[in-house]
Amino acid sequence: MEQMGFERLTGLIAFARAGSLGSYTAAANSLGISPSAVSKSVQRLEQRLGIRLFNRTTRSLSLTPEGRDLHERALRLLRDAEEMEQAAVAARAEPAGTLKVTAPFPLGIAVLSPALPLFRLRHPRLSIDLRLTDRLVDIIDEGIDVAIRVGDPVDSLLIARPLAPHRICAFAAPSYLSRKGVPLHPKELDGHDCVNFRYQSTGQSLRWPFRVGDRTIEIIPNAGITVDSSDAVATVLTAGGGIGISPTYVAAPFVLRGELVPVLSEFAIDLFAITALWPETRRGNPNVRAFTAFLREIFPSPTPWDTAVGLPSLTI
Repeated sequence: MEQMGFERLTGLIAFARAGSLGSYTAAANSLGISPSAVSKSVQRLEQRLGIRLFNRTTRSLSLTPEGRDLHERALRLLRDAEEMEQAAVAARAEPAGTLKVTAPFPLGIAVLSPALPLFRLRHPRLSIDLRLTDRLVDIIDEGIDVAIRVGDPVDSLLIARPLAPHRICAFAAPSYLSRKGVPLHPKELDGHDCVNFRYQSTGQSLRWPFRVGDRTIEIIPNAGITVDSSDAVATVLTAGGGIGISPTYVAAPFVLRGELVPVLSEFAIDLFAITALWPETRRGNPNVRAFTAFLREIFPSPTPWDTAVGLPSLTI
């Protein structure tokens, strides 16, 4: 290792991240550098090794057989280095340095971002790098300390802690309801203007779930407006655009201001849990310990957003 220069190490890091993410741009965003810097680092690494590591086209980046072998070795090297760093960090009692956190856009904007100033007031030596994305981030490969996700955890290598139920409900502006009437059952939505949400990751539109008796039904609304942002759904609704489905943490501020009211709330359903995840290697990390303890405060039971929209208390 004494013979390995800094440039070689940076080349291996850039190569490992690009190989994991399949994109120079994604690797650059993850590392906080430019795509051209990643590309040049990989090219220099290829020149030193005398092999081609990637098959490149204008639209895709894939590992060659030689690249796959080196990628596995590079990941092992970087994970060993990560474990060494975490062991050193764990020996420090006070949170300091940088904490990398990832979360979905709407949850990050509505819940996490407003809470960060208070967290930093308590831990001024700790900087927060919050990365909001709808992409499923590889927590270990991308060096994430804590991830907040909606849905059931699928990676057994991660420590998971449920934070709160993820609840959705139908909402509309009072002006719209006074003009078009209030539906009393999901089947009455056919006679209303609907605003729907489309997932950016898949391009699929949301199927509206409702709890009717002891069963769950799904409705595909005849939407006059479809948008791919939860925040945009809420703003369209406040402008009188119709009835739409929203997570309660997005809609709650609008409800408190009187701009939206819950609709069909007795049929509302909680889809998943909101969960915090972090790698096993971060178990003793003081930064992670401090942040996960703080998450308990900003995700109390019942949550203030469920209370604001008038949904009954749920625990997970």
